[in-house]
Amino acid sequence: MMKAKVYDMSGKEAGSVELPRVFSTPYRPDVIRRAVLSQQSKGRQKYGTDPLAGKRTSAHYHGRRKYRFTMMNKELSRIPRIHGKGAGMYAYRARFAPHAVKGRMAHPPKADKNWAQGINDKERRLAIKSGIAASAVKELLERRSHLALQSPYIFTDEFEGLKKSKQVKELLEKVMPEELERSEKKKLRAGRGKMRNRKYAKRKGPLVVVSSNSDVIKAARNVPGIDAVSVQNLNAELLAPGTHAGRVMVITKAGLLKMKEIFGE
Repeated sequence: MMKAKVYDMSGKEAGSVELPRVFSTPYRPDVIRRAVLSQQSKGRQKYGTDPLAGKRTSAHYHGRRKYRFTMMNKELSRIPRIHGKGAGMYAYRARFAPHAVKGRMAHPPKADKNWAQGINDKERRLAIKSGIAASAVKELLERRSHLALQSPYIFTDEFEGLKKSKQVKELLEKVMPEELERSEKKKLRAGRGKMRNRKYAKRKGPLVVVSSNSDVIKAARNVPGIDAVSVQNLNAELLAPGTHAGRVMVITKAGLLKMKEIFGE
């Protein structure tokens, strides 16, 4: 069994604890990627054109030969045209067809399209377990450019009683100062995103995991780069941002016990 150090509220070592068996789950990047993309697809906003766009016209085509208002034999292509009393300057103007001026689109995006990608419950659960295990693999942490390579960082249960972002930040700075400094950095985004309310690209720092919904979740989220969540609300995207697993994890002893209950010994 894997062992990890436990830290107290002063940032000093206070013993060690055995990690649950879930931290020995094989690394499955394919399943993790599938779960993250499935989760992201369900938050995608639907879009589409007006179903009647380009169709609000009286344009039509009739080709009877011996008919007073025939459209044949006029050296015009056979597509819907405006014709009738009062057409005036628009008489015989092409409309409705995709290649006509002011015509409809050939294959417009449909607002009723379902973008959601399904995933089996067992696959989604495996992705979460694999993401948890990846947080303890040094090579994967380095690949994500983390500077704290001793994940997971385990704190005593008093950690869940913190209510201020300042307290959370000061405590984590004692254990992983370089990592917090890295996650505070942001850079000017390249491209059009600057015009779309995402001017800066921010880094992802540690993931704080606690046993239940408590005040420390809200406090930790205000620290730049840090996400916080309870064990029962863990998902693949939090463990593997951008489908890349190996995120530094900060967890409490109570959180580990809850993890054992949910994912087994």
